[in-house]
Amino acid sequence: MSTVTVERLDTADTRLVAERIAEAFLVLPATRWLVPDEAKREAVFADNFEILVDHAMRHGLVFGTADRDGVAVWLPQVGDESPAPVDYDDRLAAACGEWTPRFQHLDELFAANHPHPDHHHLALLAVRPGRQGQGLGTALLRHHHAWLDAHRVPGYLEASSEAGRDLYARHGYRLREVFRLPDGTPFYPMWRDPVSS
Repeated sequence: MSTVTVERLDTADTRLVAERIAEAFLVLPATRWLVPDEAKREAVFADNFEILVDHAMRHGLVFGTADRDGVAVWLPQVGDESPAPVDYDDRLAAACGEWTPRFQHLDELFAANHPHPDHHHLALLAVRPGRQGQGLGTALLRHHHAWLDAHRVPGYLEASSEAGRDLYARHGYRLREVFRLPDGTPFYPMWRDPVSS
């Protein structure tokens, strides 16, 4: 397999990254509860993810493969608490419309289950559906894990499928207590301690 090049992205890529994540996440069970209308689902998620990606461009780290078929959004949670996205409530309502309360519920679940020790939070990792299983997600993980290990910083994420959970487990993440949406759909919070070289 050829080497996958990973690059740090900037604000010019914000919408592309949001759309890539929305496209990849459509198969996840949680998306059906969050936006029951299949015809509107991808557009709502692209608008919603754009809020987080825009925030991460300013306060976090956004990486992509050279072809942008794989993207990862990391939010450092180290030291002082980072600010919330600007105008978050208004932007969330504009993005999610009638389903805003469902996204607010998800935010509350994430906040209630988020660990407090210093770490980097892998908020989103997505690979274009036609490119999945080709090592792009692994390359994105290894890229930032190298930095986390060198600086002795743990990683945290919420996997939203069994396949994601299993992928992250192969990269050193350990499962914490599962939490669920009101329809029973599980999220798998996972923690990775830095690896000594």
